[in-house]
Amino acid sequence: MSTPERTNRTADLGVLTGLRSGKRSFYPAYVRSTERLERTVEALDGISRALVRTAEGPRALVEAVVRTAAEHLRARWLLLAVADGALRAARPRFLLYADDVFIDDETRIPAEVRPHLKLLRTRPWEAQEPDRGRGWVRAPMTLDDEPVGGIAAEPGAGVEVADTDLAILRVLANQAAVALHHTFLFHAATTLRGRAEELSEAAERQARDLAARSAELAETQARLLDAMQRQALDDERRRIARELHDSVSQYVLGAGMTVEVCRAELAGLGGPAAEIAGRLADAKDLNRQAVERLRAAIYALHHTSQEPAGPLPVMVQRLSTVHLPTELDVRVRVAGSPVPLPPEAEQSILRMTGEALFNSATHGKAGRALVRLRYLPGMLVLTVSDDGGGDPAQLRRALRVSRATDLAGRHRGLANMVARAEELGGRLSIRRSAMGGVLLRVDVPLPVARVGEARDDH
Repeated sequence: MSTPERTNRTADLGVLTGLRSGKRSFYPAYVRSTERLERTVEALDGISRALVRTAEGPRALVEAVVRTAAEHLRARWLLLAVADGALRAARPRFLLYADDVFIDDETRIPAEVRPHLKLLRTRPWEAQEPDRGRGWVRAPMTLDDEPVGGIAAEPGAGVEVADTDLAILRVLANQAAVALHHTFLFHAATTLRGRAEELSEAAERQARDLAARSAELAETQARLLDAMQRQALDDERRRIARELHDSVSQYVLGAGMTVEVCRAELAGLGGPAAEIAGRLADAKDLNRQAVERLRAAIYALHHTSQEPAGPLPVMVQRLSTVHLPTELDVRVRVAGSPVPLPPEAEQSILRMTGEALFNSATHGKAGRALVRLRYLPGMLVLTVSDDGGGDPAQLRRALRVSRATDLAGRHRGLANMVARAEELGGRLSIRRSAMGGVLLRVDVPLPVARVGEARDDH
């Protein structure tokens, strides 16, 4: 090995270990440099451990940096501070490590440390030239070659601070600067994560609320259908009650009055007339009982139905028992698989059924009637047939006149039925029943058109 090469390697060794001489003082200097080298390795290990703690957030990394620097210098105290106006989002703005305690409350900082805090805050560039002769050292904290703060410390007794020690302080300070620079990003990410969690919770709450509201809506719709079905039955009951009160009951009362007049006249004649008068008394009593029964029926028909709602076939079956001012025997038959219809459609079909049965009982004088509901592919067919004395041809002519002149009269109910059928997109037809009377047929396409739309197409 040549002399110049040996000289260069000695110089490199001196830079690394602090050796400056090969004379008799070599061994003590070697011992000191070995100790310094061990402290350097320990400091580097501390830096590595501090970097591993970065995931815990800026505060944890800054504490690790301050502790590592203090242990490296065996310092009585060590201060890390950020300059005013630099790293605005950095937290903490300063951190003092003394007696194994971290202090970030300015009111607790010892008086001897306050000048260093002021210098690092207001004149961080002066930390680049530490004055080790006063028993303390400083190192700058830079970011993009700009001073943003620094480290100040009072090394422990017997610790000789070399350039390598200052280099380690600078590395630690700069690592802290990077951590503090990312404080804003860290907090922003934390805030966004928290906000995302809040939004997720809010979305879950809204989903639960929506499900609850959907359930409430479904329950409300069911109640509305129930109310509409009840209303359909109640309307028919009240209409029958009015018919009974305005016509049948008046006829019965009139007949009773006539019987009473005849009985009174015959009772004074004696002989066979008196016997006839006695029989008329029995007739009067029967007439009185009939009036009482009529009044009871009218009262019952005026009261709201308390029966629970059900599907259309069930409601038609119930309807067939409340539209009968005479003894009309009604049978209901259902074919096919019933499908649910919109509430207004079921209400219209119920009203058409009631109107047809009422016509069979009052106008057709029928004794029997048959109601059929047939669910076909794409079609619902309702038929009401009876064995009465109605004439289909005459009903068709009356219906045409009623619709053309729009006059209220005996066959206004048929015109209403035609209008309801057309609103559902269907049609009504009248023909002779196999039972001998009239058959009313309503064909409604499925799915049912919304009320008001189908009429515009006719």
